[in-house]
Amino acid sequence: MSIQNIYDNANPPTTGERFDTLLRCRNLVIERIASSSAIPPNRYVQTQDEWVLLLQGTAEIEIDGKTESLRAGDYVFLPANTPHSVKQVSDGAVWLAVHLHP
Repeated sequence: MSIQNIYDNANPPTTGERFDTLLRCRNLVIERIASSSAIPPNRYVQTQDEWVLLLQGTAEIEIDGKTESLRAGDYVFLPANTPHSVKQVSDGAVWLAVHLHP
């Protein structure tokens, strides 16, 4: 066991997003996501539940056809099979995603 910091090595890639697995235990996966402002459109429909927290930055996400604005500290629960996509994000945004697989 070692103490780590969510913001260490959290620089965004030049384009897109980087997904870093912080913990994997049975059906639970916790990821840090570092986003650049240049993200290609990507629609997700996942088989697992996801809880996501925007730790740093701002974002616009579309959830099941409805666009929502997020700022640091905002979080949302996305039940399995809920269509969602990131429409716009500030450079250097950092997310914490918790996935609960069936």
